[in-house]
Amino acid sequence: MIPVVLIAEELAPAAIDVLAHDFDVRHVDGTDRPALLAALAAAHAVIVRSATQIDAEALAAAPRLKVVARAGVGLDNVEVPAATARGVMVVNAPTSNIVSAAEQAIALLLAVARNTASASAALKAGEWKRSKYTGVEIQGKTVGVVGLGRIGVLFAQRIAAFGTRLIAYDPYIQPARAAQLGVRLVGLEELLRESDFISIHLPKTPETLGLIGEKELAIVKPGVRIVNAARGGLVDEQALADALAEGRVGGAGVDVYAKEPCTSSPLFAFDNVVATPHLGASTAEAQDKAGLAVARSVKLALQGEFVPDAVNVQAGGVVAEDVRPLLPLAEKLGKVFTAVAGVVAASVTVEVRGQIVANEVSVLKLAATKGLFSSVVEEQVTYVNAPHLAADRGVEVDLVADADTVEQPNLVTVRGVLPDGRTVSVSGTVVTAAGRDLIRLTEVDGFDLELTAEGILIFFRYTDRPGVVGTIGSILGEAGVNIAAMQVARRTAGGEALMTLTVDSAVGAESLGTAASSIGATAASAVDLREE
Repeated sequence: MIPVVLIAEELAPAAIDVLAHDFDVRHVDGTDRPALLAALAAAHAVIVRSATQIDAEALAAAPRLKVVARAGVGLDNVEVPAATARGVMVVNAPTSNIVSAAEQAIALLLAVARNTASASAALKAGEWKRSKYTGVEIQGKTVGVVGLGRIGVLFAQRIAAFGTRLIAYDPYIQPARAAQLGVRLVGLEELLRESDFISIHLPKTPETLGLIGEKELAIVKPGVRIVNAARGGLVDEQALADALAEGRVGGAGVDVYAKEPCTSSPLFAFDNVVATPHLGASTAEAQDKAGLAVARSVKLALQGEFVPDAVNVQAGGVVAEDVRPLLPLAEKLGKVFTAVAGVVAASVTVEVRGQIVANEVSVLKLAATKGLFSSVVEEQVTYVNAPHLAADRGVEVDLVADADTVEQPNLVTVRGVLPDGRTVSVSGTVVTAAGRDLIRLTEVDGFDLELTAEGILIFFRYTDRPGVVGTIGSILGEAGVNIAAMQVARRTAGGEALMTLTVDSAVGAESLGTAASSIGATAASAVDLREE
């Protein structure tokens, strides 16, 4: 039988050509739910963009399905955990739009520097006012890059050609790597004070949400131009509008918004703001690259070969049934490790102990590595590019598998050595309750815990004393953040303590900092463990 590839949305002709010779290519309108479910019954692969929902119901209607391909970067419309549970590979095109996104940031920066959009609008309205739209040169200016992932690097390389001085804030990249790029690493406050232009290239996480708000905008270099083509919510839009109104910020280029679609924003009132409707990936080349990339991945997957852009399984390899529940455990442990460590580790060891090691468990190292970098870089992190991201940052990741009996049937630990020599570890296991696999954190940096690893977690390190719990509860309550669960562990009475909170909504960087300073915390961090 010739495998059936179902195309549920428009795809570039070149991408269809990749599949046409080897497979039975069929088409369906993915937004027509009954038609989609009926067509999936015979499908071995389905290709979607953003309009088609591939959820548990759709997967259940596709008994032959082997691969779901998203011709783009995001996976919001694909229920990845449900696909993983059914052994269905999910692929996307993680690098298809990185050049387009970097170029959009460059375009916004240039447009803001030269008042291009407002001058164009004025001229079309019959006004010839050259002096009103006098701009500034970029040459010789200091450009601050917030986040040196792939898109941040591409932006830095391109803006360097204008003869700029480059500085960057990214706590998860080694200084040597930044030096290779001709970029000087600095703290966020120094970047804000020194930069003539700032471009943001970060993922959206609990710690980066609201990273640049009223407090940060109060210390920027007067007249700075700010560009955000990364994720909405990283810059507080109202705080930015206030800074523009006061003249502290000289202009802004905005492509992303806290809530999208966005047709009303305080930023739209300013002539020195260039606002676009999330066009970072909206180029013909990016769309064609995405279609071609997933078509090639589908072909490889159906032929049983290595799949470079597999998201949920090891490059198309077979993962043992008993190991599958530990994949999200290892990934979440990697996320928690990065949050608790606060910096990129020099080396990491993934330890797997218990009966599970009778199986091939190397995929757990990949899952943990994926988690380590998922909140560090702006791009999509997959099982395949995670090792490359680790190598780019000089992080060695090893695996230790030991069949020794442990208290839990199976225990996974992510243990890392930080650049200052400290060792940080997080451990967890999977337990089954009411027919559902639950991921439990059992240890964080030497503190014993018994906490379900879901939702948004916040960690505070502080000196044990009365009143701390009440103080934190009050501050988060005032910020509108509801605490769903709390656990406090301490080494000794009056000694070092760790408070772990599960909260229902993200906590902005400013609120997190206020809470930490109120209790004299030595460290505070947050991690989002919600399923994407």
